[in-house]
Amino acid sequence: MKVLYAASEALPFMASGGLADVAGSLPQALRRRLVGARVVMPLYGGIPQEMRENMQFITHITVPVAWRRQYCGIFEAKYGGVTYYLLDNEYYFKRDGIYGHYDDAERFAFLARAVLEIIPHIGWKPDIIHCNDWQTALTPVYFQTIYSKMEGYENIKTVFTIHNIQYQGRYGMEILEDVFGLSPSDAYLVEYQGDINLMKGAIECAHMVTTVSPTYAEEILDPWFSHGLDPILRARTFKLQGILNGIDTKLYDPETDSMLFANYSDKDMAGKAVNKAQLQKRMHLQERPDVPLIGMVTRLVSHKGLDLVRGVLDELLSSSDVQIVVLGSGEKEYEDFFRYIESKYPGKAAVCLGFVPELAHKIYAGCDLFLMPSKSEPCGLSQMVALRYGTIPIVRETGGLRDSVTDSGDGMGNGFTFRNYNAHDMLHTIRRALLGYRNAEGWQVLVDRALHCDNSWSKSANEYIRMYKSI
Repeated sequence: MKVLYAASEALPFMASGGLADVAGSLPQALRRRLVGARVVMPLYGGIPQEMRENMQFITHITVPVAWRRQYCGIFEAKYGGVTYYLLDNEYYFKRDGIYGHYDDAERFAFLARAVLEIIPHIGWKPDIIHCNDWQTALTPVYFQTIYSKMEGYENIKTVFTIHNIQYQGRYGMEILEDVFGLSPSDAYLVEYQGDINLMKGAIECAHMVTTVSPTYAEEILDPWFSHGLDPILRARTFKLQGILNGIDTKLYDPETDSMLFANYSDKDMAGKAVNKAQLQKRMHLQERPDVPLIGMVTRLVSHKGLDLVRGVLDELLSSSDVQIVVLGSGEKEYEDFFRYIESKYPGKAAVCLGFVPELAHKIYAGCDLFLMPSKSEPCGLSQMVALRYGTIPIVRETGGLRDSVTDSGDGMGNGFTFRNYNAHDMLHTIRRALLGYRNAEGWQVLVDRALHCDNSWSKSANEYIRMYKSI
């Protein structure tokens, strides 16, 4: 079986979020199971020169973008045993950043069409084209309307994965022909509520639709989570499946992670205490081994549950012997709030605004608890990474958080959870966790249980293979 994984970003070349992690890890896990998996993505201007030096030019073609024909250079690179095809068009992709440009509709229409156009030129015909999020949502649409009957494309199936249903690729109907090159007779595939909705088109046309956790697959059938697409999804539940993401257990390994202050394992945990002490020192917190340290590595936006944190963090810090360290950036109101908390509670609260990968690793390893009170979380990777480092997650039961973290109140779970989106429910759960931390013997059992959780891609990759075979 051969799978072409189409994404707008993928590690190690370009990343802005969780999609890049998945696109960098899942194909490698598939390859280890003897599935031929290759990745196709844009050749962005921001890809470092040292990575470009290892790319091999294959050929160039022209790709139809409505009435235009645009240059597309095809470069090949290998990473982790996986072949990547990087598609070059400097007009579309030699820019700062990945998204947010005025012509994103045209840029990613080019990508979606190019994914199909390159197949006769790479000497490798996939059985499955696996597309991701709205940026490649047109690929299943183009396949159904143009390519499915063409010679060389026989028996190919398409899969579409929703990583975040909030971002659907919505545009005015006036660009249907001029930008997307779709005929009025095919407009019904992408039309929704008076607009073009690219994600809706992929849901209509793909042979299978997946999400990144089983719970999220259930949640997006509910108007509260679906951002308007629940009627479309409820009519197509026969081809909807949720498969929980995994994490790269080589990248996130406390025994070998070079970004830590000290390495450790389940057999020798001394290094975790060193990481805590050094993290406290670096972030100007009181250097105390006995105080529970809570970490957050997150985008500072409302749907990450930060309105809950803002509602009760002052109360928690004023009434409990606890510390908190926060790494992230985002909306100004939350950045200002954490600056205020840091100034009000010196030695108990610390914030670093921005994204610092090495500090993120140190927080995962150095903290005792990890807080993720998300309003919605399609999958979430941070809670899995925290478990990998023996740091106990406190999460709200939503999406992949619910699927990967279970409450330890029954003596079997690996974290602390709450269900209602309520600040004091969260506060009560944090206090339960702090109480658990004071029981040194029981806490070590919980940490050991966390360290042995299997959140690798092994299980998920097997589920993807079963799904591919089913279609």
